[in-house]
Amino acid sequence: MTDKPLLHEKLTTGAEFLGGSDFYQKNIPDCIASNLNPNFQLRPYQFEAFGRFKYYMESYPSRPKNTPTQALYHMATGSGKTLIMAGLMLYLYKQGYRNFLFFVNSTNIINKTRDNFLNAISSKYLFNETVQVNNQQIRIKEVDNFQATNPDDINIVFSTIQGLHTRLNTPQENSITYDDFESEKIVLISDEAHHINAETKKTKDINQAELFDLNSWESTVNKIFNANNQNILLEFTATEDLTNEQIIEKYRDKIIFDYPLKSFRMDGYSKEVKVLQSDIQPFDRALQAILLSQFRRKIFEKHGWMIKPVILFKSKKIKDSNAFLEEFISKIKNLKESDLAKIQSNPNLDSNLKKVFDYFQSNQITLENLALELQEEFSENKCISVNSKNESEQKQIAVNTLEDSDNEYRAIFAVDKLNEGWDVLNLFDIVRLYDTRDAKSGKPGKTTLSEAQLIGRGARYCPFRLEEDQPLYQRKYDILNDEKEHDLKLCEELYYHSAYNPRYIQELHTALEEIGIKAKTSRECKLFLKPDFKDKSFYKIGMIFKNERVKYAREDVLGLNASFIETIHKIPLLSGYSQSLTVFEDEKQKQANKKQKDYFIKSFGSSVIKKALSKFPEYQFSSLKCFFPHLKSLSEFIESDSYLGKIRIEVEGSEIVVNNLTQDNKLDCVVRL
Repeated sequence: MTDKPLLHEKLTTGAEFLGGSDFYQKNIPDCIASNLNPNFQLRPYQFEAFGRFKYYMESYPSRPKNTPTQALYHMATGSGKTLIMAGLMLYLYKQGYRNFLFFVNSTNIINKTRDNFLNAISSKYLFNETVQVNNQQIRIKEVDNFQATNPDDINIVFSTIQGLHTRLNTPQENSITYDDFESEKIVLISDEAHHINAETKKTKDINQAELFDLNSWESTVNKIFNANNQNILLEFTATEDLTNEQIIEKYRDKIIFDYPLKSFRMDGYSKEVKVLQSDIQPFDRALQAILLSQFRRKIFEKHGWMIKPVILFKSKKIKDSNAFLEEFISKIKNLKESDLAKIQSNPNLDSNLKKVFDYFQSNQITLENLALELQEEFSENKCISVNSKNESEQKQIAVNTLEDSDNEYRAIFAVDKLNEGWDVLNLFDIVRLYDTRDAKSGKPGKTTLSEAQLIGRGARYCPFRLEEDQPLYQRKYDILNDEKEHDLKLCEELYYHSAYNPRYIQELHTALEEIGIKAKTSRECKLFLKPDFKDKSFYKIGMIFKNERVKYAREDVLGLNASFIETIHKIPLLSGYSQSLTVFEDEKQKQANKKQKDYFIKSFGSSVIKKALSKFPEYQFSSLKCFFPHLKSLSEFIESDSYLGKIRIEVEGSEIVVNNLTQDNKLDCVVRL
């Protein structure tokens, strides 16, 4: 069962036969790009995400019919999942859908997403100033239920999973009810979708009827989803547990697109991550982060960018976070030259921190003046704590608009409130203020994995460039070969500051490998070698490479490769032309008068083509069926535009021959093709 390919793997394979690896990127719905905010330049993988869904909905032969449609986007944190949601809403509006239910597990994410979808003056508003579909201007509106919605609008109900479960199972006046989902086709959009899989993870023996009756979030979502066979459920997450047997089986035929953090990082869309461990007191660790942060700000300003780097100070418990905030405010207020000199004089100081002090010194910024500068930059009014369950709306807005020019916060103090749904680009330092581990059996524990995921969230790239031809949203200063390091390289890195604890750091590296932000450097495998080979010098000094067989899925091969179909294949025919020359005389050679003419081979007739195919065992129907699993007959292979029906050849020969092909000529052409 585990060898069966996932849907996204089938779609990847199918692209090669549909027109090449960029087939989906070239076939996105017209209504998407023109109606999204032009400030958010679409990236290649986002084009891919849109094109895959369009193909799946309109052309994918194995999509279940007369049943609700479920699709999962498994995409890295920071890859623009909310923008994908907005684009898919536009596409589905054009397909006749008007009512959308957005749900997630966190009120904070609800408020952020509501702002992104509805607040046209927000810097993160997702749509264009005017939205037009089918030459008609449309509005995006929030509604409480779907009972009296405007059929010309995009109508959105926003809800937490918990709130949705409660409202549906204890209905109130003017609230959304199960009836809303029976009479109207609905698009359900689930963000952080891994939270709705509690029952799937819990047991593998439960049957569908029992699952439906379970009084859980997941069963509530299933009940809504199955209320109308035209309903669509779009799920988005960066952290679905695809190692869980039940989860992988549930989503095997539903994962439209898999773009993990590993791909996101390799494509240059994330910061690189550095772990700086220091055997010093927590405040001194914080002070190192402050110095790096202020240095980044200076480097950005040097190159003409007014970017304000921010720092997250992460505690284990809320009381610890509150206590450190008080300590931080007090010590920053009383920061002295001697505090900075203590950091500078450390004989084991990190090389980048040495660069920081060298930079300030070369720019005539004394430690005394630097202390005064840091007192201002990290004063109490530029620190924010986000630990309460009932944070004010102003605080929620503040931590989600840290890049805005009028937002002056430089330091954020938190425990877990920002682990999900936090969109921040200018986070460059995370300071871990505790030194505990929760690994079991050599594997990273939940806390370490959560920290790794937070690092992944902070690794979103902060956009800038020096030249117009540079990519805005990708790294530009990775060191290649022996080239000199650019001073902006530090501005493309996220630093995770922790206590010196080698065992914890190893666990963190493992966790970072699991989420894809750090490439795995090695993998153990057992090889059986012949004894005589192990006696040879090559075994002792050389390298052994192991090939891995990967099963090639063909379920989505729907025809011949598009590039082969579109190519005009040239077939020269023997013309019968002859010429004699006198060997020792300079006679001018006469050139044979040749003509070309195009033919569709289908026009030669099925009997000719079948005879040509019969000459090759690999073209027997049983063999063709292995390569093209959806092929129904040899006649379809000959007649269909997906196979030979659109194959065109250019026949070259004497004019009389190419204009009057005999049956033998036709057979010869097909055989040579």
